Amino acid sequence: MNIDPTRDQFKAFKDLPRDQPINMLNLIKLRYKAEYEDGRDATGAEAYKEYGEHSGPIFQGVGGKIAWRGRPDLVFIGPESEKWHIAFIARYPDAKAFLSMVMNPDYQAIVYHRQAAVEDSRLIRMADLPGAEGFS
Repeated sequence: MNIDPTRDQFKAFKDLPRDQPINMLNLIKLRYKAEYEDGRDATGAEAYKEYGEHSGPIFQGVGGKIAWRGRPDLVFIGPESEKWHIAFIARYPDAKAFLSMVMNPDYQAIVYHRQAAVEDSRLIRMADLPGAEGFS
């Protein structure tokens, strides 16, 4: 499924402006049972919690903040087959901060918890729009 970016997706991200705030919409579907290479026994939720505990300080260290977090209840418009356990928006001061986080050796050393936990995901980079308080 969609757990890590492809080379082309990572290149496209790096080709966008890096000096403005970004929001990353995260949609996460967890595995029932985590898939660790070493065979350890954990649920997807337990593995994702472990990922959060280790990645949180790195995320905060680059200036990241959770703008919103929730549990999706129902797809009202869209494919009913897309069911998510966790949804959140992570805000970064700029794209450089996000890249700094994912390239950090400490982050790279613990991202395997996310990979073990996640069955499918969407990570969508979003830029601020002027007049964001309205629909137009």
